[in-house]
Amino acid sequence: MKTARVIGSVVSTMKVEDLRGSKLLVLRAVAPDDTFTGDPFVAVDAIGAGHGEVVLVAEGSAARHTDRTASSPVDALIIGIIDSIEVDGQTTFRKN
Repeated sequence: MKTARVIGSVVSTMKVEDLRGSKLLVLRAVAPDDTFTGDPFVAVDAIGAGHGEVVLVAEGSAARHTDRTASSPVDALIIGIIDSIEVDGQTTFRKN
């Protein structure tokens, strides 16, 4: 799993049947101190995340271990919205 921030959305009216009804969001990985660490990528939103939120992302085969994504071509799935991150006893991120 990795942490990422929602930076945008993707609209796709033509897609495989297994992805119909799925919300697609553009994410960018973040370090525990909320600084960007990687290139943007697209993930299926399983929980209703919104723009600007820091989220928990399952990738690869782990992204297909839900009832909704078991037969879908999903490589990244938002599985949680992060409220806070603590590292070495210090809070490095807290949701406003």
